[in-house]
Amino acid sequence: MIIFQPELKSMVLKHIDIRAFLADEADTYKAIRLMALETNPEAFGSTAESERARGIEYFESKVKTGRVFGGFEGGRCIGMAGYYPLEGEKFAHKAVLWGVFVAPGYRGRSVASLLVRAVLRRACTEVEVINLSVVANNAAAIAVYGQLGFRAYGTEPKALKLGSVYVDEILMSCDLSETMPA
Repeated sequence: MIIFQPELKSMVLKHIDIRAFLADEADTYKAIRLMALETNPEAFGSTAESERARGIEYFESKVKTGRVFGGFEGGRCIGMAGYYPLEGEKFAHKAVLWGVFVAPGYRGRSVASLLVRAVLRRACTEVEVINLSVVANNAAAIAVYGQLGFRAYGTEPKALKLGSVYVDEILMSCDLSETMPA
């Protein structure tokens, strides 16, 4: 059962808490971000090496926006997802969903869905459309996004390159004025 408590800005599924990272949780955010980049380097545009080299101020600036969410079990961060609005008058109605990750031992428990739902609830207060890109061979993620109202609108061939291996990405979009998950 999902309980949404806006006053707490939190959702609870059994013992998993989904909420925006707090301003003093930059270290926690950095740790889950590095885990994501080390566990699934093919799924992200950044690398663990480049993120590890960033100062804590970078991670503090991300969590202070209130746009980066974590999934927590017993105080341990087990997943993350974030978004950022686009800049410019003609793009200000859109945002990008990024960094969706769930630690391997917690996959298949709807954590990714809950994280993205939390992002969508927050994003709909700022923008009308949210876009994402997902590696083409990640069928589980594509299915989750589809269930949440995202629709594929294209493929970017060779979107990422890991050494000599190219990875295509599926481009997806969700119109928040038409689709808002419960």
